[in-house]
Amino acid sequence: MALNRNYILLFLFSLMMTASGLASLPPIDRDESRFVQATKQMAESGDYVDIRFQEASRYQKPVGIYWLQSAAVTLSGKGAEAPIWVYRTVSALGIAIAVLAIAWTGTNLFGANAGVVAGLVMAAIFATAFEGRDAKTDAMLLACCVAAQGALAQIYLASRRNEPVAGHLWWIFWIAQGAAILIKGPIAPLLSALTIAVLFAFERDGRWLSKLRIGRGLLLVVVIALPWLAAITWKSHGAFLQQAVGKDMLGKIASGEESHGLPPGFYMLTYSLFMWPFGLIAVGAGLQALNRLRDDPRLRFCLAWYIPFWLVFELIPTKLPHYVLPAYPGMALLIGWLLTLQPEDANAPLKRWQTWLWWSTAFGLVVVSLGLAAVCVGAPIYLTHTFSWWSIPAAVAALGAGYLAFSRQLQVPLPRIGAIAACAGITYGLLFGVIAPSLKPIWLSPAIEAAVSANKPCDTTVLASARYQEPSLVFLVGTKTVLTDVGGLAEHLLADPACALGLAPTEDEQKLNGMLSVQGKSVNRVAEVDGLNYSSGDKLSLGLYRVAP
Repeated sequence: MALNRNYILLFLFSLMMTASGLASLPPIDRDESRFVQATKQMAESGDYVDIRFQEASRYQKPVGIYWLQSAAVTLSGKGAEAPIWVYRTVSALGIAIAVLAIAWTGTNLFGANAGVVAGLVMAAIFATAFEGRDAKTDAMLLACCVAAQGALAQIYLASRRNEPVAGHLWWIFWIAQGAAILIKGPIAPLLSALTIAVLFAFERDGRWLSKLRIGRGLLLVVVIALPWLAAITWKSHGAFLQQAVGKDMLGKIASGEESHGLPPGFYMLTYSLFMWPFGLIAVGAGLQALNRLRDDPRLRFCLAWYIPFWLVFELIPTKLPHYVLPAYPGMALLIGWLLTLQPEDANAPLKRWQTWLWWSTAFGLVVVSLGLAAVCVGAPIYLTHTFSWWSIPAAVAALGAGYLAFSRQLQVPLPRIGAIAACAGITYGLLFGVIAPSLKPIWLSPAIEAAVSANKPCDTTVLASARYQEPSLVFLVGTKTVLTDVGGLAEHLLADPACALGLAPTEDEQKLNGMLSVQGKSVNRVAEVDGLNYSSGDKLSLGLYRVAP
């Protein structure tokens, strides 16, 4: 009964951690807006096999997340007109499922308190707080990865102890693998394969793998993933596999794709932010686990979960912070494990290089805590030239989380873990739910959408936009929105002079009038939107135009 209560409370706590900002934060460019627009077009067209952004194919990722978002859109009753928060509920739910799965895993490996700690950590780190508010693949992928790894851990440990393996575990493992493939391709299988490979290399014993029922499991994965893969391969004439595997996946392995090529060490440098505020505590637990991994197979599994996956992605040229998110639960488990030791064992002296690493991570904790506090206070002042009173509690909570997480004792008690998580939650709630949405200059697309709604002359009005071509504009203004250049904008206005609207930088107004003058036309500027395109860093002054009567 107590375990059920723990799971319910952790689930609700996770939802609370991601609730603020789901509705108030505008669509984020560029990945989130591409995902939600593709889902919106599924709802508009009724085609749930093909994936498209306007007329272009979008074959970088499989269909799983689009189906889940489509289900949320349908359940909302709003269909294709559903607001952004509906799409984001899938990510918030994905994080909550991951929190439950890591608590379940921690409970079965190290005990109930360890499960609660692991769940609190996963719910409160910056990476999950951000991904839980971002309508992409990564939150639900994390849920699948943790479910698969949790089942794998229990199969491994039961086999090591010569205990019966629960019959449901292999089902959970393979269903999670199949679902993960439909969401983001081979990431979850790679995580499990690396874990298994490292365990085998360390122990030279793979007999326990027979408990996975690999033959039946692979058949189950095929049943889950193959129908859509076959349908999209046929419908796209092989373009999906060519783009998703040949270009997106293999391209990222071979070289830095999409301007995200970075050298090894990137994930080490960003660790303190994305594991904030628990990065230092996790490093302390991980170092103690390294010193004991020969004596405890549970520790071997947790380290095999984190280290090889992190190393592989450090070596891959294309890097984004969320790529290593599936590895973080392994560290969360170790924080829970450390609580099970006697204080003198948990706080045993570290080796010299380990002490150096611990202090380096402590420096990272200080920098990130001060940085988040500075962002909470400084962003409104810099971007809107106003002071937000919400900045004060947000900054205080960020500094409080950092202060509580800076513990010279490696073993941090459960009440303190809870206090750190609560402080982090207050920071996220105010930062993502209040402060960020108030930064109006960076939210150009919502301002443009408001201007279009206020000035459109016809119900059938279509907007054409020159130079400002962010996916969020298509999602907010409409799928038919034309992303073009100034020449295309002139053609759009001339094709429907009574109803068409055009958007272009005000500096291009004279050029636009010159193009229209050939037909004896000119434009009126009916609205102006000024701001910063945070995706490109450009300051823009955009005019909304229609053909002059």
